[in-house]
Amino acid sequence: MLVRNLLGARYKETPKDCVIASHALMMKGGYMKYMSAGSYSLFTPAKRITNKIENIIREEMDAIGGQEVMFPVVMPASLWEESGRYTSIGSEMARFTDRNNAKMVLGMTHEEAAVHLARDIAASYTDYPFMIYQIQTKFRDEPRARGGLIRVREFTMKDAYSFHTSQEDLESYYDKCFVAYERIFKRAGAKNVVAVKSDSGMMGGSVSHEFMLLTDIGEDTLAICSACDYKANLEVADCITHEIESTVENLEEVATPNVKTIEGLKRVLGVDPTRMCKAVVYQENNTDDYVVVFIRGDLEVNETKLRNYLKTEVHPASGVTEESGIVAGFIGPVGFNGKAKVVYDRSLVGIESFVCGANKKDAHFKGMNIARDVGKVDYVDVAKAYNGGVCPICGKPTITLKRGVEIGNIFQLGTKYSKSMDMTYVDSDGQRKNPIMGCYGIGVGRLCATICEEQHDDYGPIWPMPIAPWQVEICCLQAEDETVKGVAENLYNGLLKSGVEVLFDDRDIRAGAMFADADLLGVPVRAVVSKKTCERGIVEVSFRDKTFKGEVNMATATEDIVKIVNDLKAKYEI
Repeated sequence: MLVRNLLGARYKETPKDCVIASHALMMKGGYMKYMSAGSYSLFTPAKRITNKIENIIREEMDAIGGQEVMFPVVMPASLWEESGRYTSIGSEMARFTDRNNAKMVLGMTHEEAAVHLARDIAASYTDYPFMIYQIQTKFRDEPRARGGLIRVREFTMKDAYSFHTSQEDLESYYDKCFVAYERIFKRAGAKNVVAVKSDSGMMGGSVSHEFMLLTDIGEDTLAICSACDYKANLEVADCITHEIESTVENLEEVATPNVKTIEGLKRVLGVDPTRMCKAVVYQENNTDDYVVVFIRGDLEVNETKLRNYLKTEVHPASGVTEESGIVAGFIGPVGFNGKAKVVYDRSLVGIESFVCGANKKDAHFKGMNIARDVGKVDYVDVAKAYNGGVCPICGKPTITLKRGVEIGNIFQLGTKYSKSMDMTYVDSDGQRKNPIMGCYGIGVGRLCATICEEQHDDYGPIWPMPIAPWQVEICCLQAEDETVKGVAENLYNGLLKSGVEVLFDDRDIRAGAMFADADLLGVPVRAVVSKKTCERGIVEVSFRDKTFKGEVNMATATEDIVKIVNDLKAKYEI
């Protein structure tokens, strides 16, 4: 490929509204063009990168028995009504009515389509197990599109669906997919990827993992133990607190006029937040009924855990009505008779004496003991994990919170979709049963962008060899010189014949401008041909990551560079 023929411009200045490196560099480097919020057109460099990612994914899915299929982007709403998700999913799913007045949806995921494809075909236990997958466009009306390809509305995704006749078979295949995902990310050149326990969310199922690329720009927070292998998304991470020393005290009401915050109580009463029992008020989305969570004063409520415990969506209460009997700012467990569900977080266990609200204006209790003053309560874990928390696996206070971007996920769905959509098969015992499902997704564009995010410098992306848009870029300086141009063209043609992917820049521009463009294109190996190199009978060779700079003999340059490329490729072989 000649740079002079490459559609797309490269810019010196960073485009406005690019707040993260990958977005800025891929816009500056001519990888993509903004069309609308969360929607981009891809130029050739980005398309070549995503093609390579797709090929890696395809090879690994085929290796574990996957069968590639293709589902429609537009689907009838009736399929989603069968599964129940047409009403349970909110405005992020795009709905419309076609010319025949039929309700339709744009696919944001394809569990329903997978069941529809297989349910009339896989009728006997002898047809199982199997896995089908596609690499295809999705649309999600994302309210917070940001970061270029990191969070978009329209995106390319690999989604796979497996079908099984037993939970044991699903678990066995789930493990194979887990390993295949590890291989995909290593082969693509991603360095800092971890698999974490996650919340299944709208997908359903009881077991799920997310593959996270650790980066400071990540929107997800992960709880990771530095002493063992425990890793979880903060949404589902266990919160185990340190023991707090306390002694039993008498219950005493104290006046606290206008003191409604933890910091205010600490200042007025001189009590550490770890010995306070605070109340956080929520409302159920469907009913607006109140939910009061009692939790240790220094901790935050994990709304995902609370939602999963209550089995309903909730939101922070915007206020409390007088009829509710809840005294905002002074809520406590002792004598609480407000109209609300009450949840006790397990962070309160073992502490003998708390400060809490007295359920009347301008008053708190000191010395509150839950067992003595409230009675028997059920404790559940609805708190957010925190830095320095206790690991649920090794028991050490070594939990650290890190940021990450989700680049893949896997779910054990069970029979959520096959049962609701009446997919059955006849088992070996003659009984009709619902197959058990798993699903497995990878965002192609997001993986491309996150690798750029973790592997770049101030000048541009540093693409790993397996997914780089080209493997070698030839920079021909002083191309007007016939000798220089001839040497560069011979090298270009020789590398092409050897199967190397080559980008050739022979434009009549300054060396600095040519090298700046090369940095933005991020090709792993750069070969420079100039009057000086020709006079010396060499070709200068350097790596984009700056780990190597040297020279090869002009007469053997093709063979030497082919060997360099093969050596770099070998580093990613598994």
